[in-house]
Amino acid sequence: MRKIQVLGVHHITIMGAGRQTSIDFWEGLLGMPFVFDQPNLDDASEGHLYFDPGDGRLITIFTNEGRAVDPQRTPTDTGCVHHLAFEVDRAMFSQIPDRLKARGIGHSGVKDRGFMDSIYFKDPLGLLIELACYKFIPPRGSSHAEVMLEAHKLRVAAGDPAIAEVHLADAVEMIVERSQRSLSSDRSAQHPYS
Repeated sequence: MRKIQVLGVHHITIMGAGRQTSIDFWEGLLGMPFVFDQPNLDDASEGHLYFDPGDGRLITIFTNEGRAVDPQRTPTDTGCVHHLAFEVDRAMFSQIPDRLKARGIGHSGVKDRGFMDSIYFKDPLGLLIELACYKFIPPRGSSHAEVMLEAHKLRVAAGDPAIAEVHLADAVEMIVERSQRSLSSDRSAQHPYS
């Protein structure tokens, strides 16, 4: 038996209401360029809008002018999507509360997740959206997932309940030492002022 190896998220499709609600939210609030538009090929009564969340992958929305906007929280039953999370940089993250407030959109406030900071709010159709900002930059040639894996191992070894910034910093240092060569025979921490 062999695995079916995936290479990343291709797209996520959401059931939307009217076309303009989707455009106003995904592009007009979250800044995702509206890149493709066609009918839903499985249901001609619906539109199919495509947005680029910033990494070239796609968020797509099935729209139908007959579906009403319902801001009630989407179901969180087993098998349902709890929320979608999108990455923002630190400069944008610090402005999110004011930008949401200017539109009268309620939110969770900043939540410290140890390895990232998050803000949660609902889209016009009740889907919980998370805007997240990592607290670290992965070394060149590495990924956030690689740093998280190493930080997890360090956290477990230390007996800590969750990843903290010290685990992230040590993980980044480990990855740099492992992936970048040096002429030094001793790469351990030193105190040059002693």
